[in-house]
Amino acid sequence: MTGCLNEEIGARFRQVRQHNRLSQSALAKRAGVVNSTISLIESGQTNPSVGALKRILDAIPISVADFFSLTDAGRADLLQEQRAHGGISYLQIGNSMVGRSIQILKETYTPGSDTGKVRLTHAGEEGGIIIKGRLEITVEDQRRVLGPGDAYYFSSRLPHRFRCIGGGPCEVVSACSPPTF
Repeated sequence: MTGCLNEEIGARFRQVRQHNRLSQSALAKRAGVVNSTISLIESGQTNPSVGALKRILDAIPISVADFFSLTDAGRADLLQEQRAHGGISYLQIGNSMVGRSIQILKETYTPGSDTGKVRLTHAGEEGGIIIKGRLEITVEDQRRVLGPGDAYYFSSRLPHRFRCIGGGPCEVVSACSPPTF
């Protein structure tokens, strides 16, 4: 199942890159990654972290939500598989972000999952509330552990990372404006 998911993500990734008339090397240069990273993703040999995928997709540019909505197999099915494989799922409220000024997500993190060593940065602001579990949020050099009922809000331009800590899953309802994730 993992190989199949990696191949599906790789094929979709290749299609988006080619549609935007980018070579693997041109995309790698724009995203600040080595050429082999793009090749490994497209061949289904690796599944990038959420942070790495976001960084590469930003160089195209396409949002993570729009990238995952391209699947023919159905968005909900892919998100369920992504949760089982990558440890994080993002369920977007609404089908398309075209013309919208805010993006709302239900995020689910399995124990130990995180958005990757490369911290996320993107335009806008984001906030959320922890529904269940414990989430470590790092923004620049500040690290906080939040639990049910705790909330966060920050400029998304600041480097940030999310990591599920504790023995159980973490659920978060978040919003990002403008819709860039």
